[in-house]
Amino acid sequence: MICLVLTIFANLFPSAYSGVNERTFLAVKPDGVQRRLVGEIVRRFERKGFKLVALKLVQASEELLREHYVELREKPFYSRLVKYMSSGPVVAMVWQGLDVVHASRALIGATDPGDAMPGTIRGDFCMEVGKNVIHGSDSVESAHREIALWFREAELLCWEDSAGHWLYE
Repeated sequence: MICLVLTIFANLFPSAYSGVNERTFLAVKPDGVQRRLVGEIVRRFERKGFKLVALKLVQASEELLREHYVELREKPFYSRLVKYMSSGPVVAMVWQGLDVVHASRALIGATDPGDAMPGTIRGDFCMEVGKNVIHGSDSVESAHREIALWFREAELLCWEDSAGHWLYE
């Protein structure tokens, strides 16, 4: 019940839904799944202290991907991106934590792996921008939209994280 109230509150007041309860959407792309990087990626987010609230392995439809990447539809690489993302399984996840959208982008690294710092996911595991292993929401607003696209409300688990008091004041 508390999750339902928090979700309604988040949708009504997205700018107020920040802090420890901020959520982001991440997807391990087909190349990351095929290269068996899912566990390593999950490990990095867990070790950072973020809370996993949803995870599923899916074969994303082109329809879902066209909606997900709607803001890129005018880009020359759009059709290749949709084809690539539908070429194999994707691990879709929702993570929660303090400033998780911004912090996730830092953990992921620059979109172009050539610009990604060592120690980031893309810096450590990617060679080219067309196969850059992971997607992460670029803003709180995008996270809300992407989470709603990929997950039903009932799939987002609200659970007591006993480590929270060791992470936050």
